Amino acid sequence: MLENVKQETIAPIIQGTIIVGNTVVYTDEYNIYNRLPEWGYEHKTVCHAKGEYARDEDGDGFCEVHVNTIEGLWSLLRSWLRPHRGISQEKLPHYLGFFEFVHNVRRRGKALLTSLLNLLLN
Repeated sequence: MLENVKQETIAPIIQGTIIVGNTVVYTDEYNIYNRLPEWGYEHKTVCHAKGEYARDEDGDGFCEVHVNTIEGLWSLLRSWLRPHRGISQEKLPHYLGFFEFVHNVRRRGKALLTSLLNLLLN
């Protein structure tokens, strides 16, 4: 969660997380991302306003440029949060952190508990 969505807020996060060089950053056309090339990143966009959600750039029938992966993650997060009605802004980072953990370990049920205990105890 960010206090605001300004370039000076996201720049240190992007630069501290994404490796410059062989990394391509795919986004929608929100103007906050306009400076990615200036920061050293290859940047490709889709324009939702024009009905573009994926683009095949090399004609092989596979849409290389899209943001469907992150949009799918947001959809999963919304579904996961739905039963937890009324989450305070103060506690939301804890819910998000747990969701991130569950998503990244890709375990459910008792296997999730084992992964959580291994993380906590090691």
